[in-house]
Amino acid sequence: METLELPEIVPVMTLPNVVFFPQSLLPLHIFEPRYKTMIREVLASNRLFAVARLDQTRKEPGANEPSHRIASVGIVRACQESDDGTSNLLLQGVCRVEIRDIVRELPYRTIAIRPLASIAGGNHTQLEIMRLEILRLLNHRRRLGTPAPKGMTQFLETIEDFDTFADVAVFNLCESPEMKQRLLEELDTRRRLKLFAAQLKADIEAHRLRRKLQGRLPDDGIVHN
Repeated sequence: METLELPEIVPVMTLPNVVFFPQSLLPLHIFEPRYKTMIREVLASNRLFAVARLDQTRKEPGANEPSHRIASVGIVRACQESDDGTSNLLLQGVCRVEIRDIVRELPYRTIAIRPLASIAGGNHTQLEIMRLEILRLLNHRRRLGTPAPKGMTQFLETIEDFDTFADVAVFNLCESPEMKQRLLEELDTRRRLKLFAAQLKADIEAHRLRRKLQGRLPDDGIVHN
């Protein structure tokens, strides 16, 4: 995908609480008429479109589905259309982008974009230390009972590129959409790893506190403690 040339204008889906990352795989069910039209045209051309998270903090008058400024463009890797015209597809992230402008709204939104490149932010040793720390924290959190996609930690252990490791780990294992958006917007890979590690530590401490407060009560009985 390093040789893939991004166009200056792409279609976009704006979704609540979905933060899409480069190299990650996002399954989507397409059912809205505007997006069914979009997918037909995307599949007939370069198979590229962006996914942006709905920015529910923006309350400008007349604003229609305002999105965060930083999003990701993906390429459709597989698509299966049903008899009713809906589709199930798999989108693979290609690149972070800055949304520079909305070009048009109909029949679906298209945006002008600027590709964003990550920077390492540290040397190989520093990044490897952070990678191993995140793997340790993820395993610790999982042992405390936090569910994770089957085999995800083992898969992350095979990823040698630090930028890809950070993005795939955050996309699949960060539970906070707000933190995910913050990490998507962070172009410094070392800084992104450090922020995610801090979030994992906070998750672990919150889980420990919950267990302490829960005592011997079952999971569905903590409100009675």
